[in-house]
Amino acid sequence: MAEQPVVQQPGQGYPQGQPMQYAPQPVGYQPGQAPPPAQYGGQYNTQYGTGMQPGYGQSGGPPPPPGPQPTQQQWMAKPETIPGCPPGLEYLTQVDQLLVHQQVELLEAFTGWETKNKYQIKNSLGQQVYFAAEESDVCMRQCCGPQRGFDMHITDNMGQEVLRVHRDFKCCAGANCCACSDCCAMEIAIEAPVGQVIGYMKQQQSCLAPYYKLMDANQTTVLQVQGPVCICQGPCCTWDQEFVVYSADMSQEVGKISKQWTGLVKEYFTDADNFGVSFPKDLDVKMKAVCLGAVFLIDFMFFEQQQNNNN
Repeated sequence: MAEQPVVQQPGQGYPQGQPMQYAPQPVGYQPGQAPPPAQYGGQYNTQYGTGMQPGYGQSGGPPPPPGPQPTQQQWMAKPETIPGCPPGLEYLTQVDQLLVHQQVELLEAFTGWETKNKYQIKNSLGQQVYFAAEESDVCMRQCCGPQRGFDMHITDNMGQEVLRVHRDFKCCAGANCCACSDCCAMEIAIEAPVGQVIGYMKQQQSCLAPYYKLMDANQTTVLQVQGPVCICQGPCCTWDQEFVVYSADMSQEVGKISKQWTGLVKEYFTDADNFGVSFPKDLDVKMKAVCLGAVFLIDFMFFEQQQNNNN
């Protein structure tokens, strides 16, 4: 004879002879405590550390979605204050190389409307050290292109402006052979802190290869920069363009500013450039800042114009 199912009557305890069963409770749930709302799901458990739900890369978790995974921006740790060092430049005392990545502006890429340049400045580990943002007049950007005057505001990871690069507008400056006078020579001033000039970069007269002087606050030449004779990047010229940094008497190479090839599509349709800057680690921190400022003058003089012509 088949066994009849036992039916529990109202008011009676659990039937004898049957195994006790409990409804599943959320992980981290305590007796007498109201269960968490259903919409929290795994976030509730993850937040409180008990019964963490398996995620990507964990045992039992779902596989990651196809395609490249997002990477979190890394920031260089702020060093301690150093006596005699301009505030915010302590980062430069720990590095001998910087990477400067110009951000792609979609409006500019699709319409040709010149927008303000923005750059991420990172160390050799890919950690962000500074962020640079251009300030310039909209009419000057459209009409004067790379000849325009600008202020480049360089801020640390806390958003504090620690460095400023200033260039005046000069309508007839830029040609190497005509840079014999101040009115025909491109020049920038580097301030740190803002309002206090710590150095200059000034174009020098030359026939073929561009020359520059990197000077301190007293306009005493500390370093010199020599660029390549032919500055061209395209389908047949995919190598880096190197501006070599020499000692004041040009007897010793001490560093380099390199415009890196970023690929045909990016080079042709945008003006987002990548630069690398190298210098001795024991170089005076103010001259390191001048070398960093030199990147922006080189970018505007040689690589902004090419992209504007393409557009």
